[in-house]
Amino acid sequence: MPPPVNARIPLSLLEAIRRMDTPEGDTPEGDIETEFVQELRNKRLGLSDTVYLQIRRYSDAVKRGQKIPYAEASGLGTLIGRRPDADALFRSAGRILASEVYGAVPSTHRTTIKTVPGLLARPLALKHVKGISESDFGGSLERTGAFLTLKVPHSVTVNGAPKSAGCVFYESALQELLRLLIDGGGPVEHLLCTQRGDRECEWRAEWRASGPLTH
Repeated sequence: MPPPVNARIPLSLLEAIRRMDTPEGDTPEGDIETEFVQELRNKRLGLSDTVYLQIRRYSDAVKRGQKIPYAEASGLGTLIGRRPDADALFRSAGRILASEVYGAVPSTHRTTIKTVPGLLARPLALKHVKGISESDFGGSLERTGAFLTLKVPHSVTVNGAPKSAGCVFYESALQELLRLLIDGGGPVEHLLCTQRGDRECEWRAEWRASGPLTH
């Protein structure tokens, strides 16, 4: 049985749904006619009270360091996979997850990574990427030369959609994390997938930067 997952994963999936289903330029509910709000809620899952309550629950779990059962998180992946906008949602959720974990990195470390020479910054950045891969992504990360390899044995989105479409969640998360952390990273390649019969899902990204880390 797959182990429980970091609460940030289902939180990012639900947050992506909420953002996608909220009309652009929406105003607080008190400023919208009641009939219009009810119509939106009937058609848009992300505006439902259930999603709102679950987001609060996952947010509280993040603060307390509590994990969420794998089946519960993967169920959200399946829910997203059934939507016509699944690809956009998975990618958005990945970026949201990356933004959240990056925000949890101490500000002094973020500043150091982006301002000091690469001899000092690169080991610190790699340490954080490895730690996030383990604690938040539920996987492991290795560096081989100019590349980073993220391995996730129990992806919560791998079976959410056919043809490994759900795997763009982790692809997007890794790409965005590298962009935020080192102003670089380049494209991410999906190498292995459990949906295709592999032992684990695997992604590879270039370990490069456009700022001081290149020095």
